[in-house]
Amino acid sequence: MTRSIETVTLPTGEAIPKLGQGTWEMGERANARKDEIAALRAGVELGMTLVDTAEMYGDGESEKLIAEALGSLREDIFIVSKVYPHNGSERGVQAACERSLKRLKTDRIDLYLLHWRGGEDLEGAVAGFEKLKRDGKIRHWGVSNFDTDDMEELFALDDGNACASNQILYNVARRGPEFELLPWLRERSLPAMAYSPVDHARLPKKSVLNDIAAARGVSMFQIALAWVLQQPGVCSIPKASNVAHVKENRAAADIALTREEVAQIDSHFRPPKSKQHLEML
Repeated sequence: MTRSIETVTLPTGEAIPKLGQGTWEMGERANARKDEIAALRAGVELGMTLVDTAEMYGDGESEKLIAEALGSLREDIFIVSKVYPHNGSERGVQAACERSLKRLKTDRIDLYLLHWRGGEDLEGAVAGFEKLKRDGKIRHWGVSNFDTDDMEELFALDDGNACASNQILYNVARRGPEFELLPWLRERSLPAMAYSPVDHARLPKKSVLNDIAAARGVSMFQIALAWVLQQPGVCSIPKASNVAHVKENRAAADIALTREEVAQIDSHFRPPKSKQHLEML
């Protein structure tokens, strides 16, 4: 029997699925559009109702794809989008949000993130996010690719502690956030959103993941995704551009790794013993 997808809780108390859908590099090829639309719709039908995008993705083409694929399902989905750092000012985030809303063909974004650090006016961006929230254009705001020192800088600002989530690169091969950042977020009940949970398909072709996968009759990527989904306070947004891949991702949420399997993974992909700089893709 397929289990319902577990959830993580935002600081407001709202629950969102631990397993969502990413759209990086989607919406950019006309010959893939039909499959991508089918994939997004299948994912929502399977309970993967958190859908992540960004103004950067295909210069807005990913947002347009989501509008086309899921417009009729708007009330059933939780849309996450992200703003460029160069738009990270009080007026900049408001103008960028209006453009994203137009491409998404919706009246609000559920979670709006500053995509990364890069010359933004952080104080101004927070003020812009708060204005968008008051105006009903966004429901929550957060950040992406923020390390612990970035989070501390954010929380020192007026309304900085209204941040709802931090989207980061985190997977079995990139466990650096476990030493300091993830504990910091958990202490403040802030969920992490893991992007590239199978490391953009760059995981080693031969590892303990293959052994566990072979014993279970699944793929190594499903084991890697299941591992991320088992981490407390972490949700994940793998990309899938066809229905078969969507179904594989969804099935990973039903895999409960045993203590022995987790220990095997730890022996090959070792947890960090010291602070590591947060990686980005």
